Amino acid sequence: MKLWDKGFTINDKIEKFTVGKDRILDAYLAKHDAIASMAQANMLAKVGLITNAENESLQIALKEVLGLIEQGSFEIDDNFEDIHSKIEAYLIEKTGDAGKKIHVARSRNDQVLVAIQLFEKEYLKNINAKILDLISILLQKAEQYKEAQLPGYTHFQAAMPSSFGMWFSAYAENLLTDLYFFEAAYKIADQNPLGSGAGFGTSFPIDRIQTTQEMGFSEVLVSSVGAQMLRGKTEKSVATALAMICGTLSKMSYDLVLYNSQDLAFVKLPNEMTTGSSIMPHKKNPDVFELTRAHCNRIQALPNDIMLTINNLPSGYHRDYQILKEILFEPMMQFDNIIDILTFAIPQLEIKSGYMDQAKYDPIYTVENINDAIKNGTPFRDAYRQVGLSVENGTYVPHKEFQTTHVGSIHNLRLDLIENKIENFKLDASICK
Repeated sequence: MKLWDKGFTINDKIEKFTVGKDRILDAYLAKHDAIASMAQANMLAKVGLITNAENESLQIALKEVLGLIEQGSFEIDDNFEDIHSKIEAYLIEKTGDAGKKIHVARSRNDQVLVAIQLFEKEYLKNINAKILDLISILLQKAEQYKEAQLPGYTHFQAAMPSSFGMWFSAYAENLLTDLYFFEAAYKIADQNPLGSGAGFGTSFPIDRIQTTQEMGFSEVLVSSVGAQMLRGKTEKSVATALAMICGTLSKMSYDLVLYNSQDLAFVKLPNEMTTGSSIMPHKKNPDVFELTRAHCNRIQALPNDIMLTINNLPSGYHRDYQILKEILFEPMMQFDNIIDILTFAIPQLEIKSGYMDQAKYDPIYTVENINDAIKNGTPFRDAYRQVGLSVENGTYVPHKEFQTTHVGSIHNLRLDLIENKIENFKLDASICK
């Protein structure tokens, strides 16, 4: 069954090309199409376009569809172009003429669009919760290792003293900052396009407010033309949100690959979390973080990929949008796996000890030597030159005893302030409600 079937056949090559990967990727949309169809049927009954008895039979059949989807047994065979035609065929088989009426006042355009909106809205909400869990784990590690000093690097050179408390809390706070992009994407996904039809509305007296409320959208996207413009906009906003998080996770993974190396040896992964070499028996490779880095770097390209696909398209629907599912859906699932593996791996990280005692790290205390001289009355520029000369002539003795006091420094992490930010985000962000 094809929703656009007018009684004539289409060339097999053309059909195969235009269907693309819809039969595979539409599995992600199946539940959401059924939910939207339930709201559609209820609305049609309310405005008198189908009878209450027809609606009741449709609701029963759609609940059966949801059950089959949950069991993983609702498959799209070659007789159907996508999930939408498969569900409609099931409804016709189960309910007769009622199934043939479900598409009244609805276009393929708004049918697909509302399923995508629901899918991406649910996805963002679930991933947001997982990232908040990861942030919590990072803050726990920050508290656990707040006393563990760490060489801070700039230009790949040891620069100044840092700490693992600062390092873990830095990534926790940055991930929270990235979640603001998730909130923005969620707000775009949390708008109902159903009822916009092919992009120009309908002459039937439908109730778009009812379907908006029933499907749990915060608001209806009022303009029928504007509703169709969500296609591509929502996908790009989701891709941007993922890219922002991935930028942070890629950086964190790169740090951990370096910190796990023999040359630095700041952290240790349990043996069962490393891989070996086929010829070098001593190797314990941090593949989990290397693959995380690679996947995250690929995901950061998604917004550009989507932009190049839909750039300069005029208003209205275009088949170009179909490709967005191929671009975005599988990376969305890959990102879910990334968060799961990091949530599993980070708690098992061990921080080693003794590495700060190595003479090669003595120069990172030069700023503290300067600060000590300033406290004793030496002007900064003079102190800078004196300490620099001492490093060059071999008389430098590191000033390792120092105390920081300002918010966000080694000895005053103020993790409570970051936790307050998290709680405020949970209270304010619609994605958390």
